[in-house]
Amino acid sequence: MDDWLTESATQLAGRIRRREVSSEAVVSAHIDRAKQTRVALGAIASDRFDEAMREARAADAQIARDPSASLPPLLGVPCSIKECFALTGMPQSAGLVARRDYRAPRDAVTVARLRAAGAIPIGVTNTSELCMWMESTNRLYGRTNNAYDVGRTAGGSSGGEGAIVGAGAAPFGLGSDVGGSIRMPAFFNGVFGHKPTPGLISNDGQFPTAHGDAQRYLCSGPITRRAEDLWPLLKILAGGDAPGDPDRVELRGLVVLDIAENGRLGVSREVRAAQVSAAHALARKGVNVRAFSSPRLRHSLEMWSVLMSEAGGPTFAELLGEGRALPAARELGLWALGRSQHTFIAIALALVEKLPALKGDQARRFVDMARELRVELTTAMGEGGALLFPPYPTTAPRHNAPMLLPVQWMYTAIFNVLEMPVTQVPVGLGAGGLPLGVQVASSPGRDDVTVALAIALERELGGWVSPGKTACARPPFGD
Repeated sequence: MDDWLTESATQLAGRIRRREVSSEAVVSAHIDRAKQTRVALGAIASDRFDEAMREARAADAQIARDPSASLPPLLGVPCSIKECFALTGMPQSAGLVARRDYRAPRDAVTVARLRAAGAIPIGVTNTSELCMWMESTNRLYGRTNNAYDVGRTAGGSSGGEGAIVGAGAAPFGLGSDVGGSIRMPAFFNGVFGHKPTPGLISNDGQFPTAHGDAQRYLCSGPITRRAEDLWPLLKILAGGDAPGDPDRVELRGLVVLDIAENGRLGVSREVRAAQVSAAHALARKGVNVRAFSSPRLRHSLEMWSVLMSEAGGPTFAELLGEGRALPAARELGLWALGRSQHTFIAIALALVEKLPALKGDQARRFVDMARELRVELTTAMGEGGALLFPPYPTTAPRHNAPMLLPVQWMYTAIFNVLEMPVTQVPVGLGAGGLPLGVQVASSPGRDDVTVALAIALERELGGWVSPGKTACARPPFGD
């Protein structure tokens, strides 16, 4: 039974099809794990445990009727869904108190594709308020804690997904990413996460959604505990196909750039050592690993901010106020009195966006710089090459610590505006028992390369390490 909580979705689907184990037993085991960790983690915003068990029994009955039939690839396998995606009958608030009573009337495109493939959602998971901060905390569902240390952040905005998959309560889940919202939670919780090439996977059915050019920067993708699930899930989420094939990627001679940092915020020795370990592991596979740096990376924050601003769409204050701009200064006063329905960080973001933004020639400089950086990186990698880059300057920080230096997410955000596919890869645990990892990025359209390298690194370095039965079942301290 413990194996069911460590195996990939691909393995579980095969065992269910062969009737070595029932879907009912597998789904029940994951639900039990979710219940065991629910209070300590705060990952589940709303569950559908009863419905999931009924769907598991229906899957078993379908297999029993005709085991030789062509069955959906994920039939009977449990999963989780980020709460910002529409899942019929489930809340879809993105942590906004004003939407507490809203229930999705239909499935988002990606959710519908997963369910058509036979996957069984056991619930929806927590996010940051309106999915716009790197800690998954809101006034509707509360705070999500890290699967390895409940005193630390699970990341955001797909923090609930990262925590529940990292804890072993789901073999995979669905997240979204506009500045690192898949990759940071995957890193902090020791699992795999993939931000695909823009346009590969539909964003339809999310709240809030992106507008204009930001539709290219917002990407939907999988979070998994095993690397072998990444490509099958990408194909399912893409509607049946994706360009390339990780099995056909030739690692020997492949150029991989090792970029130690962005030149603006250094990384810890532990994070750097993990990336060096990944580089050495790939070199043993015959990969041509080269040290590389670019002064343009120093301006990652400016590039992301300008390109997001130029994309247009409603302001964050308007999203908080559901169409009418939230009076942020007044709301901050209400927050101080304990009377606001919003988190401090959401109010702060609404205030910050009122500050003068880069305009005219200044803005154009960073738009041009982003284009130049993408050309520089893709030229240095060559056709089918890749790069290694830190996901964050440190391992998972303690709760609220990111507010003291609120720009560290630029390590992930830069790849959204460069429109490059990125796979977050776990590479073991550090001295404090917290997950280590590395981002693997490639040229647009070469998702197969980053997934192939993720699979290779998992084989060499072990991938996800279960936090065990008690590590994420302790009550949180000092919150």
